[in-house]
Amino acid sequence: MDANHPRQIKSFVLRQGRLTKGQELALATAWPQYGIAEGQGWLDFAAIFGNAAPVSLEIGFGNGESLAQMARTAPERNFLGIEVHTPGVGHLLHLVQKYQLENLRVMNTDAVEIIQQRIPTGSLNRIQIYFPDPWHKKRHHKRRIIQAAFVSLLATRLQAGGLLHLATDWQDYAQAMAEVLDASPDFCTMNPSGEPFSPRPEFRPLTKFEQRGLKLGHGVWDLLYCKQELSH
Repeated sequence: MDANHPRQIKSFVLRQGRLTKGQELALATAWPQYGIAEGQGWLDFAAIFGNAAPVSLEIGFGNGESLAQMARTAPERNFLGIEVHTPGVGHLLHLVQKYQLENLRVMNTDAVEIIQQRIPTGSLNRIQIYFPDPWHKKRHHKRRIIQAAFVSLLATRLQAGGLLHLATDWQDYAQAMAEVLDASPDFCTMNPSGEPFSPRPEFRPLTKFEQRGLKLGHGVWDLLYCKQELSH
């Protein structure tokens, strides 16, 4: 390993899956219009979307169902989803075509590198990370994406007053996230009581997995934090 380039945290664990015929078709037909290819240089969101609407970034959108629903219900916003698992990208592109979601673009790569190298400073209105890998074994906690350095990086990409929205169904990870965010000089909780956890906002759809868990009595924790005006 190069001492000048230590191993970076990744936003994913690579789990290869087989593409369905529908996913293959969506990748072939929708990617040229709605996909953003790997490349160099800062992304120009006004040029990509053809307007200056606020941009929401979702890191790790899974199969894309909830992101597609968010884009459908908020046409006044633009959405960029980054997901490393190609079957999930194919499924989201299928939904983009089905619902003609002109306000949604997709990247099939590691989000951390894109944020570092291609997302301009202060260009995002919202960053959402829903149900990231909890790495529940204690020896693996260092692999969790929500850590102080990463949160500091996210803050640089958010506009002042922008929203960082996290959600998890692992209580110990929720607490760890809260500790990271509460220690950050860049963010403050949006809960008026000062508590780190907030009710699920209407704009975040319930997933099928989440609905099953809630019926079984499993908890879900939402953290909504605002980027402070004077940070960075």
